[in-house]
Amino acid sequence: MKGSSSLHAKQSIWKKSLNARTALLYLFPSILLFSVFVFYPMFRTIYLSFFLTDQHGSAALFVGLENYAYLLESQAFRNSIKATVLFVLYTVPAGVILALFLALIANEKLKGIGFFRTIYSSSMGISVAASSVVWLFLFHPSVGMFNRLLTLVHLPEVQWLLDPDWALLSVSISTIWLNTGFSFLILLGGLQNIDGYLYESAKIDGAGYWYQLRRITIPMLSPTLFFIITISLINAFQSFGQIDILTKGGPSQATNLIVYSIYREAFVNYQFGTASAQAVFLFLCILIVTILQFKFGERKVHYQ
Repeated sequence: MKGSSSLHAKQSIWKKSLNARTALLYLFPSILLFSVFVFYPMFRTIYLSFFLTDQHGSAALFVGLENYAYLLESQAFRNSIKATVLFVLYTVPAGVILALFLALIANEKLKGIGFFRTIYSSSMGISVAASSVVWLFLFHPSVGMFNRLLTLVHLPEVQWLLDPDWALLSVSISTIWLNTGFSFLILLGGLQNIDGYLYESAKIDGAGYWYQLRRITIPMLSPTLFFIITISLINAFQSFGQIDILTKGGPSQATNLIVYSIYREAFVNYQFGTASAQAVFLFLCILIVTILQFKFGERKVHYQ
């Protein structure tokens, strides 16, 4: 009996080992890609954040935490943090609410609604560069459409991208439009997965549209909303293309978000050490926001 039990245990261990090796073999391509494009750059960035570097990005002098201390004392970096926080507050809530509104409209069973679904999701197929160029013309102070409309209603023209009070809001508007297509498609898919029997039962009980929206639609859509809010937060912290094309961080550093500040510090000023410290700071901010989102936001998510 002991010999049979020992043999069975050895076979079980050998089978588990074989399964582990098979799993690693299947995972190897993904592990290799993540190692080259994610893990190595991440650890390299953390390493460089403790050094002063030369123009080629090589570590030259170990300074410890001095790069981080410099950032905390830098007024420009504090302005970048403020601009980034405001940008996130401008874009994420407005973008999610707009996408939800469009998804609710497009989910109605009306003739020709497919055309509007295509229009609402069209921004998803446009690159950041192309859309930013379009918005650059719309915001133009003399020939832009927005100032033309203000002139028609006898309102003063606005220097959309040249006025520090308007520049961040203008870039936020273009970002909301750019991200609406993706959020709209995901939310529409979530709405179409809600069982129609729930609405039929509610109608039989005399429930109106707003009651159904509050008691059925939003709770059943909460996993999708949770996903969209999380992704939108991460994307907002990482926005770069529209800043580079529309304002280049100006005017007066009003739109100098942390990502653009990292770019300028590394590839304009060739200070890769302080740029790496900013990148580590941004990573920690996104990590903390995501953890808080999962800790507090997921409590209100209904998965059934």
